[in-house]
Amino acid sequence: MSTAQAPLEEKPSDKAKFTFPSALTVLAIVTVAVWLLAFLVPSGQYDRNKAGAPIEGTYHRVDSGQSFVDRLNDLFLSPVNGLYGIQDDKTSLVAPDNTGSLYGSAGVVLFVLAIGAFITVVFATGALDRGIGRLAHRLRERGALLIAGVMVVFSLLGTVEGFAEETLGFYGLIVPLMLALGYDRMTAVGVIILGAGVGVLCSTVNPFATGVASSAAGISLGDGIVLRAAMWIVLTGVTVAYVIRYAQRVRRDPERSLSGFLPGDRDGGRDGGRDAAEASDVPQLTGLHKAVLVTTGLVFAFMIFSVVPWASALTGKADATPYGFELGWSFPQLAALFLCAAVLVGLVARMGEPRLSSTIIQGAADFVSPALVILLARGVTTIMNNSRITDTVLHSIEGVVKGTSSGLFAVIVFLVNLPLAFLIPSTSGHATLAMPILAPLADFAGVSRAVVVTAWQAASGWMNLWVPTTAVTIGGVALAKVGYDKYLRFVWPLLAVLAVLICGFVALGAVAT
Repeated sequence: MSTAQAPLEEKPSDKAKFTFPSALTVLAIVTVAVWLLAFLVPSGQYDRNKAGAPIEGTYHRVDSGQSFVDRLNDLFLSPVNGLYGIQDDKTSLVAPDNTGSLYGSAGVVLFVLAIGAFITVVFATGALDRGIGRLAHRLRERGALLIAGVMVVFSLLGTVEGFAEETLGFYGLIVPLMLALGYDRMTAVGVIILGAGVGVLCSTVNPFATGVASSAAGISLGDGIVLRAAMWIVLTGVTVAYVIRYAQRVRRDPERSLSGFLPGDRDGGRDGGRDAAEASDVPQLTGLHKAVLVTTGLVFAFMIFSVVPWASALTGKADATPYGFELGWSFPQLAALFLCAAVLVGLVARMGEPRLSSTIIQGAADFVSPALVILLARGVTTIMNNSRITDTVLHSIEGVVKGTSSGLFAVIVFLVNLPLAFLIPSTSGHATLAMPILAPLADFAGVSRAVVVTAWQAASGWMNLWVPTTAVTIGGVALAKVGYDKYLRFVWPLLAVLAVLICGFVALGAVAT
């Protein structure tokens, strides 16, 4: 009887807990809200140039021409239009059965599923986990170098493929290793969360941030990569130095630990010794694991090569004639690349056909959620497009842009996206929803759209370093047994420094373009 009553006693407290809605729920609410607002916001449009960009000062009111039934149909079909809606070249309306240009995000959705399959296959081989484990083992007696090495690897993975949730599997290795070396649990949290997080913040070719945002902004994935690479180098260096400084301070004086120590945390001694070796005792890398790691590195290196506009990057001229070796790949080619790469990695790892096939399918299935977020967010923009209120929203902000210096405009884009990143925890959904508004604003301000993408993703990444709505942060501190309030106390000085550096970089990038 006592066991039957226990769950009943726990239910009220469970119901009392507030759970932040998922990205899908948030976007569903946004969809309905935008649909209702479209009845109140006047319809209007800009004249556009040959490239399709709005011409400043040409906004004028127009009749949307939509009946209530038409608007209701747009709401009903918004997810479908968000996936494969076709925009009529004459009327600019979006519908699944139109003739014209693809407006939906089918290409980006397929790309997300393809890279999901590839990443899952790589992790299924165990090569990446074991490689990081071996790195920690080799550097176990050199604490500062170990912290720097692991953080740089995590940051590199973050900047190229959005390495974030995957870090949750490393707490079992990093926490005991940091404790055995004389550090505390907060050091381990900093190594993992901040290492990967600063990489995502400074995404160079991260498909889930830079890729989705670039597609929504109508630019190449490689546009702006020089600025983002410079940001990655500087901000990663600052973050690594911050964590090392804290770790060394705690090692010298354990009383200065912000997380404190649990029973048994300090049994390993300050110089590591036997516990450090045991905590980091991981199997050796086999020849197959090394081959998988090399193959994975080559795939991402080739992806970077294929999307970078080399002539523009090397000459500094946006309209430079492309070199003969430039591929100029976009999402269709990249989706095919990662599907082929998933098969290649499986063959290199000798996974066998049944396991490889099931892993690819499982990987694509695991990434259906961000794919759905992308098409739902794109569906919101189809409602705005068909009701002709997108340009009205642009016009309402145009006055803010006028008279604003390019550097200040870039900083404003960063600041405006901070609350949006909190409300829409999905990076992909945030990008798809915000870019159709922000990218044309860049045209008005005379700023490269690539700078807007950089400012947007920096805001999203900065928020994800601390907001409690992300599984990476709240799950990480829980796994490390560190209080969330203590983590905020640890990270806020770094957040302030990073915010200043971000504003400086995006302002400089805006002025330079």
